[in-house]
Amino acid sequence: MSLVSAFVPIWILTAVGYTACRRGLLGAAAASVLGRFVFHLAMPAALFLALSRTPLAGFAGRSLLAFAASTVAVVGLGWAGASRLFGREPGERPIWGMAAGYVNSANLGIPIATQILGDVSFLAEVVLLQVLVVTPVILVPLDRHRDPTARVRVRRIASLPVRNPVILASLLGVACSAAGLRPPAAVGASLTLLSGAAVPAALVALGASLHRPAPSRAAPAEWAELAVITALKLVAQPVLAYAAGLALHLSAPQLLAVVVCAGLPTAQNTFIYSQEYGVGEAVANRAVAVTTTLSLATLAAAAALLG
Repeated sequence: MSLVSAFVPIWILTAVGYTACRRGLLGAAAASVLGRFVFHLAMPAALFLALSRTPLAGFAGRSLLAFAASTVAVVGLGWAGASRLFGREPGERPIWGMAAGYVNSANLGIPIATQILGDVSFLAEVVLLQVLVVTPVILVPLDRHRDPTARVRVRRIASLPVRNPVILASLLGVACSAAGLRPPAAVGASLTLLSGAAVPAALVALGASLHRPAPSRAAPAEWAELAVITALKLVAQPVLAYAAGLALHLSAPQLLAVVVCAGLPTAQNTFIYSQEYGVGEAVANRAVAVTTTLSLATLAAAAALLG
């Protein structure tokens, strides 16, 4: 029952956003405005605070390597599958890869890790890996898609952290953690208030987006895409993480942590990024909703088999 309770607020807030949009309470641009608020303000504040308070020493190298191997494999499969199986355009492929392999390590990962693993230490490492390594890999081609006339230059790629608030806030958080710095009390309190809005606003935006008319694509194609993404996220990624963990001779607790984190559903950041860059929104919002609903089975199986 405790595992189910971690999912209930996710479902409720998504339903609130859907209902509010359906009843016209937030206006036609609600999903877009909320998404931009999360991307430019609330999410950077939350990431800065989380990473600035995360010690950089004592990382579980082999466990993180096993998780990283499963992430690289699944994101790559999703990226390639978007092109080869469904003919998605280059700008949409990063969102496909992210939907398949970028886990919800924040609002859902924290309560799940607490319930199943007993602590969130490994989850903090997953957050760092996703934010500092996976996110730039996703955002560089999305940034390129937004401005296709600009040539890809080292200078342009290097300037992405300055132009992207998510990466910039993450890097500042890591720098503060490494230097042992903390923001002044008034600044920290303000960031705490702002960061508290990130998760609920993202979920309400997700729910609002689900009310919008579906794009003009054949229903079988939509279901096929969603089925592939769901299989990659909830089956392939935890299985690959388990295999990598065995190959790296992880202990039973380490193996459980890796598989549970790999079995988390698609992060709602996937939808937020797709909305910000105006690409793959339908795929992203459906993937977040479906994998969040179905991931309970994956996580329960992992806990039963490895716990």
